[in-house]
Amino acid sequence: MNTDNQLNDFIDETWLTHDEGQLSVDVIETDSTIVVRSAIAGVKSEDLDITLTEDTITIRGERSHHCNETNKDQVHVQECHWGSFSRSVILPSHIDPDTVDATLKRGILTIVMNKVEMDKKVHVVDIN
Repeated sequence: MNTDNQLNDFIDETWLTHDEGQLSVDVIETDSTIVVRSAIAGVKSEDLDITLTEDTITIRGERSHHCNETNKDQVHVQECHWGSFSRSVILPSHIDPDTVDATLKRGILTIVMNKVEMDKKVHVVDIN
């Protein structure tokens, strides 16, 4: 199964035309954790909202723009997104929602989630 097609099917086309910015994220899986990391400089922790469902994490926030361009100003390049942003990521494994740790340090948001083993082996007992 092609995961690129799955991702394309998951992305809602309205995201591409919406005024809300989308975060870039790294998703790293270790033996025991899932780590989601994003560079979100200029955002305070109180301006972030992180929600977790069974298999998806969503990060929402607001980045304030403190510089005001006037009509006379000529902007040559504008790649930074100011205003609201969000990103939802389907997690590659089930996690324990009670052990999520989110930190914001020097503009880097790091969310560490402990994985939950869902495929437990069932021990079969021989009965004579």
